[in-house]
Amino acid sequence: MGILTISTLERLKALWAPTVAFVATLAVELALVERKYAIFGGGFGASHVVDTAVEAGLFTAGLIVSQALLIVLFFLGIRAWHRKGADRPLFLFNFLFFTIGTIAALLAAKFEVLSYFSDAIGFKLIRNLGGGSLVEALLYVRDEAALVGVAAVGAGITYWLCRIVVKRSFTGQVPKGKLGWRQMLWLAAALVLISLAANRNPDVRYALTRFNSYALADIALQALTDFDRDGYSWFGARIDRHPFDAARHPLALDIPGNGIDEDGYGGDFSFAGKAAPVLAPKLPASPKNVVLIVLESTRGDAIGRRVGGREVTPVLNALGRQGTYVEEAYSHVGFTSPSLKSLFTGALAPAPGTPSLFRDLKRAGYRIGVYSGQSEDFGDISAVAGMAENAEPFVDAHVLEEHRAFEFASKSSIKIDGRILLREYDKSFGQASDWTRPVFLYFNFQEAHFPYHHPGMLQLLPGKPIPRSDVSKANKDWVAHTYWNAVAFNDWLIGQVVERLKKMGVWDNTLLVVTADHGESLFDDDFLGHGHVINRQQTQVPLIIAAPGAAVSAPVGLDDYRTMILRLLGAEGVAERPAGPVFQYIGDLDAPTEIGMVEKGGRWTTMRIDSETMWFSESGRRPRYEELRPGSTEKGRADRLIDEWARQRWLAELARR
Repeated sequence: MGILTISTLERLKALWAPTVAFVATLAVELALVERKYAIFGGGFGASHVVDTAVEAGLFTAGLIVSQALLIVLFFLGIRAWHRKGADRPLFLFNFLFFTIGTIAALLAAKFEVLSYFSDAIGFKLIRNLGGGSLVEALLYVRDEAALVGVAAVGAGITYWLCRIVVKRSFTGQVPKGKLGWRQMLWLAAALVLISLAANRNPDVRYALTRFNSYALADIALQALTDFDRDGYSWFGARIDRHPFDAARHPLALDIPGNGIDEDGYGGDFSFAGKAAPVLAPKLPASPKNVVLIVLESTRGDAIGRRVGGREVTPVLNALGRQGTYVEEAYSHVGFTSPSLKSLFTGALAPAPGTPSLFRDLKRAGYRIGVYSGQSEDFGDISAVAGMAENAEPFVDAHVLEEHRAFEFASKSSIKIDGRILLREYDKSFGQASDWTRPVFLYFNFQEAHFPYHHPGMLQLLPGKPIPRSDVSKANKDWVAHTYWNAVAFNDWLIGQVVERLKKMGVWDNTLLVVTADHGESLFDDDFLGHGHVINRQQTQVPLIIAAPGAAVSAPVGLDDYRTMILRLLGAEGVAERPAGPVFQYIGDLDAPTEIGMVEKGGRWTTMRIDSETMWFSESGRRPRYEELRPGSTEKGRADRLIDEWARQRWLAELARR
């Protein structure tokens, strides 16, 4: 038989199960990855494309070796589990069932998540979804987790039935193939060499890390070569050029003026500073009342929108015409807890005890009331802003737990109908005698939080709400319609607040500010939710000030609100922020997935940290940072963004000290 001896054929025959597992899992993942990321075909928004023979060869080698290594690890692990029974048909059945089943489950979970979120999603973003707690984030998706549990039970029943069939129908021994630890080590060694080459080609590295097998191997290689345990190594998107110095690595905090470029960006950072925080503002003898209303997950383009021939926000539209409508207002990060902390304190990363609106106005003699549809302990908002310690009454979703709209276990889930908050408000501020001294009221209305409807919500727009089980990209118009009705209900609640203020005779002496913590994608940018993309949908927020001619320099970030409100109240020594861009980020300020800034006119500049891919909103261009021409406008914008990030990080470090 020439080269193909009987022994060789027997070995090949023995490897049929690993081959089936390899081909089946890789073919499915290839199709899913190409559909999601267009790593070969390219297209709109695709900044990384494998489009040369060298790139294709390197990519193919990396994918084949990493997938083969993963299959071999499954094979060896399940064979060790079977021990002496590894020559029985049941071993091959268990190998195929658990290998293909596990990989398929991971792919299903991954691409289900990516159908709602961007590929910026990660553990830090999931933690931010839970206000800094992974437990809270898991509770937030409790219903979806229950579906996973049902699927797992179904898989268990299927396995048990198939196992019975295999044991009864197949007997004898199976051929033993030469697949062991030696083959695994050869594959691992080859993968190390391929990874070193792939790291030098951003397109190939990006494409490979979209695949689970390579991504897992990449994580392992990073951990093994992170000698100084600073989170960076010889592998990964960013190479640690100082592997034994924990103070110098990609994204290290750059200490200004020390002559060392700790993070490897643009030389030693020069700190431009910022106006000193207002510590004890002095207000007029008889200052105005303040009513601050924060609308959860409400987009800036709600103002003036019409749906089904009806205005979504007629109350806010009227307030904007009579007072001041600031169109260019933005959140810094698309999550509730950091957004509210910035709004109340004027800092992106405030420490507990930081000066805040609650502490400012309490010191000035205000009576403070809090009426929030969410738990203000979520992400330590209350503690950082000094909310509960200065408010009387303090009413939030935790206090009103028996009235929650849904029986969700997570603090971050929508809980309290805004009408219940108004009822609680009436108990303490429903009489003219309750307004004998200045009042600061904070309302937080949760109606526009996912799933955008709760039992008893008024249907103010035509149609009916979408059931949570039907939320999908295929039903994006229905999803959006349900969302806009929730915003309309928020607008109705604001009208109820205004009506009460007028009834008490305090409207003319009240500064009313309406805004949101962040926006919301409604599949109109292919995503659902918030916090994982820097764009208009997820970061632009409404800002209505019921004061005609209020001077506000746009664009405005949430960290400008504290000084803006104090200045509008006539506080002494409070300067308006100099006009400039609003800094934005995804994830953590010190180690974000992406950073960005939005300038006047809604011009965005963003950079993905892992690949250094830029995005310029006007042109839609997505070049890598290293490709920008020195002296060009784009290079100047990119460098301003990087400098602003370094400045914000240093300000946060000073606050921690």
